[in-house]
Order: sequence, then structure tokens, then C-alpha cells
Amino acid sequence: MTTMHVLETADADIAYDVHGPLPTADGRPPLLMIAQPMDASGFGALASHFPDRTVVTYDPRGLGRSTRRDGRVDHSPTVQANDVHAVIEALGAGPVEMFASSGGVVTALAVVAAHPDDLITLVGHEPPLISLLPDAAAAERARAGVRDAYEANGSSAGMAVFIAMTSWRGEFTDEYFAQAAADAVTTGRPAEDDGSRDDPLLSDRSWAVSDYRPDVDALAAAPTRIVIAVGEESESTLTGRASVATAELLGQQATVFPSHHGGFLDGEFGYAGRPEAFARKLREVLDGDS
Repeated sequence: MTTMHVLETADADIAYDVHGPLPTADGRPPLLMIAQPMDASGFGALASHFPDRTVVTYDPRGLGRSTRRDGRVDHSPTVQANDVHAVIEALGAGPVEMFASSGGVVTALAVVAAHPDDLITLVGHEPPLISLLPDAAAAERARAGVRDAYEANGSSAGMAVFIAMTSWRGEFTDEYFAQAAADAVTTGRPAEDDGSRDDPLLSDRSWAVSDYRPDVDALAAAPTRIVIAVGEESESTLTGRASVATAELLGQQATVFPSHHGGFLDGEFGYAGRPEAFARKLREVLDGDS
């Protein structure tokens, strides 16, 4: 049983889905799954492996079905944290467990810092916190290269450079920037370019997410159990390195999950992972067995 809800706040309408009953059938808290810029549609495969749990998914404001009236186009983790807090309050089920992916981890860390009683356990998979990397300045330059290619020649060029950036192994070097520049030029402007430049992944609208600096003191003071996770195939990539750096910042080692950055996906976006194995590992971590 899945029910779709729309939570009206002062400046946004937040869409979220409840898969299962409330109150929960097993007495456990709801399992909230969030991401950014991906919306709820990406969690179908992972949620299907938790038929015994009430799973909640949502669309961040301005993405998917969630609309905004705040006059802004940027994606701020602190703003989204308040939206997630409002959803948790609307559920009326007390604190929740959470699995967060990519930019959703950044939002989740902001939730724990601002609303420490909202989450019992947070499993954060591959936060793109480039500000924590030893080569942060070079990573920011690489990120700007994605935006510049997108602005100049549209989504195909922007995506080519984005793939080059996220698949690059190790610190960003002159060799990387030469390759990325060649990718941007080679791809060029496709005939089907519609002229839009508002993609949250390729534009600068989500830079506040990757620029975020976790409040270590607030996170340490919160009762939430935080587990930072990294894909076994992500070693030395941008998000893999950022996951390790985030875990170290919090005084832990990153917990290794199956597959890659999208390891819980089942080919929805042409980027299939190993959702069954991923879900099995997530269940172990939520149960405190790993």
C-alpha cells in the first residue's frame, strides 16, 4: 500500500510517499529515504527490498512533484533540512531511521545538526562534500568546468564533463583538466539542445550542497547514530574520497557497501547497481550488525 501526500509549507509544497502502514506494522520507526538531486522515483528498487518496513520517500523542493514559492532556484541543504523535518513531523511517528544518498546525505547531516531528535540512525551513502577533499580547490575547478560546458553547449556537453569528473580516479591533475576540456569540445552543442540551463546536476544551482561544511560539534552532541557509507567500486573517485573524508571528520571509517555511487539502483537511469545486495547490507547496518 502506497499513499502519496503533499505537505503545504509557507513557501513550498513537498510531495512524499508512504509505502506501508502508519503506525508501522512491525513497531519499528519509518525508514525515510532521501537524495538530491534525485527525487523519490529513484528509490523504487531499494524500497521493494524492505517489504516488512514502512518506507517513506520524498521529492526535494523544486524537484519532481515538489513545487516552491520562495522565489529561489538554488538547492540549499539547510532549507531542505527544514523540509525533511516538516515531513517527519507530519508522519507523526516519532524519530525515524534514514538512508540518504549523495546530496541527500548533506541534507541529512543538516537535519541532525538542526533537529537532533528527528533521526535515530542515519546511513549516509557517498556525500559529495568536495570542501573536505585535500584537493578541494582543484575539485571546485572541476565542478566549475561542468557548469561552464553546460552553459556553453547544453546538457550533452555538461554531462560528458560531469561523467569525466565523477569517474576520475585520484586527485584532480592537469591531465584531468586536459581530458575534461577535450570532452567538452568534442561533444559540442547537439541539435536537440532546448536552450534550458536549469539542470540541478550540471548547473551551479546545487553548489551549496557540495560546499556544505558539517557542524561536527552539533553532530557529536546529537543522539543520532551516523554511519557514512562508500561503494566498493567508488574507491579514489570524487564521491568515494569525499565519503572517506566525511567519515574521518566524524571520527569513523567509511562502511563499505556493494557496487558504486548508484548501487541501489536497478537500471532506472541506465546506471544499474546491485540493489538486492545493497539492501541486504543496508539492513545489516540499520540492525547494528555491521
